[in-house]
Amino acid sequence: MEREYTDAEVRTVALAIVAGVFFGGIATGVAFPTLPLLDDVLVIGAVMLSLILAANRIARLVMNTPAGAIIDRVGARKPMIFGLFTQAIAPFGYVAGLHTPPGVLAVVPVLGEVSYPGVVFVLARLTWGVGSAFVFIGAFATITHVTGSGNRGRWIGYMRGGQSLGFPTGLVLGGVLTDLVGMETAFLVAGVLALIAGTVASLVLPDVQGSDDARSATIREIPAIVRRHPAVLPIGFGNFTIQFLWGGLVLTTLARYAEVNAMSVSALEAAGVAGVVMALGVLAAGATTVLSGRLSDRLDRRGLVTVPAFCSLTAGFLVIAFVPTVPALLVAILCMGAGVGAAAPVLLALLGDLTPDDEVGRMGGVYNVFGDVGLSLGPLVAIPAVDLWPGYELTYLLAGGLVVACLFVVSLPLLDVPDAERASTSAD
Repeated sequence: MEREYTDAEVRTVALAIVAGVFFGGIATGVAFPTLPLLDDVLVIGAVMLSLILAANRIARLVMNTPAGAIIDRVGARKPMIFGLFTQAIAPFGYVAGLHTPPGVLAVVPVLGEVSYPGVVFVLARLTWGVGSAFVFIGAFATITHVTGSGNRGRWIGYMRGGQSLGFPTGLVLGGVLTDLVGMETAFLVAGVLALIAGTVASLVLPDVQGSDDARSATIREIPAIVRRHPAVLPIGFGNFTIQFLWGGLVLTTLARYAEVNAMSVSALEAAGVAGVVMALGVLAAGATTVLSGRLSDRLDRRGLVTVPAFCSLTAGFLVIAFVPTVPALLVAILCMGAGVGAAAPVLLALLGDLTPDDEVGRMGGVYNVFGDVGLSLGPLVAIPAVDLWPGYELTYLLAGGLVVACLFVVSLPLLDVPDAERASTSAD
């Protein structure tokens, strides 16, 4: 049983975490509006572009459970700092990819021609994925250890909200920099900001002691972990759906959607419009993250908050499918962002409520595995789907149908998790 932390101590820990991940979020956002447009710059096919976009998620998918076990064993501070500096390598790898001489390394079935610049980008994205596994799980484990069932939703909401503030800032910065001064400058800015994130974390991030009894873990142990904690299945499926649709589908295709529909605002073209709209959507997610986290602490059943969250996400997909205009796109992304922001902290808080102290890192890794499966599949499915078949409209409608399924697969089971059960298994 861990000691209880005062509100002042919890606030100090949470703000230290937010300070570190804020700049990391900016670095992530700077690169995002530019990466989906690499096929024109690198002269690569849609499938190879999808692999570049998915590579970081695939690496994180493999690293999640080992990272969680390491965090359970040694604490969160050192792994988080390692992760933040590892992330900083990736944007400089993007710059190296832009300057890599063109040429075909090999012709691979399905992928087609694999170019030398494409390989450099894939390696850079893999590096980012390894670092981000330690950053996310470390932040979740730290907040979970220092909170209890009565305030966990609130502080997880603040943590996710703080991350959300950095990401949209980066989206705007990345889209505008790409349109005005080019991709290379955008990538360099991302790298510098990621280095700042690691430096800030090194200076202010506190340590939460790990457990000497923590066992190592690999992705193959996930079925055994799920058998011990069956409630992780609906929580994990909810995370899978959110990440598959929001990070894997919407954010991956939005710049191309704006380009196909000739969207522009003033001096901004596809990348700039997509960057600004995505930023506003993530800001909406950040706002609802804070509100839903606090609200869930006041309810007997946190799962209730997921119902309006999934309804808002569904509405956004209906709008973007049928009305391809800039104003409608803004409304759709705001609805989606609000839905994602409302659901994410509730799922994480429930996971923390139901997880024993000595397994927080590993359970965070399992949660991330579900999300990263969605993030990895999203780009691999999304770009070929919208470019070839079934096209933008039907793809977004099918996405809305998947969200509706979450009301039955996720929300209903989570409504059966009462506050008394949360309190009995939490770290209070």
